[in-house]
Amino acid sequence: MSVRESAVKAARIAFDKKATDVVILDMRGLTSLTDYFIICTAEADAHTKAIVDEIEMKMLPEEKPWHIEGYQHLKWVLMDYVDFVVHVFTRETRDYYNIERLWADAPVEKIESSDE
Repeated sequence: MSVRESAVKAARIAFDKKATDVVILDMRGLTSLTDYFIICTAEADAHTKAIVDEIEMKMLPEEKPWHIEGYQHLKWVLMDYVDFVVHVFTRETRDYYNIERLWADAPVEKIESSDE
């Protein structure tokens, strides 16, 4: 599975778990940190946990996160898969940090169904 296919798979898993505003930012050429950001919104802390747990479970065994940050607070959980990074935010936290604005030069793909 290519890096892009893995990123899309993670985004679709989030979408299927009822995450909203799911987008993939193509970071190639903008940073050496990663190739893709997947950004999505959860309705509440429990929803954040459910999305993160589902992504982690369904990406195995092909992909295992190198690091997960923010799981103890569930306002912004970052799942670092090295070649792509998943950001699961609560609405307030996503609005506050506005990562899409910080990386406005990145091409954006909106995920609006699980079978795009």
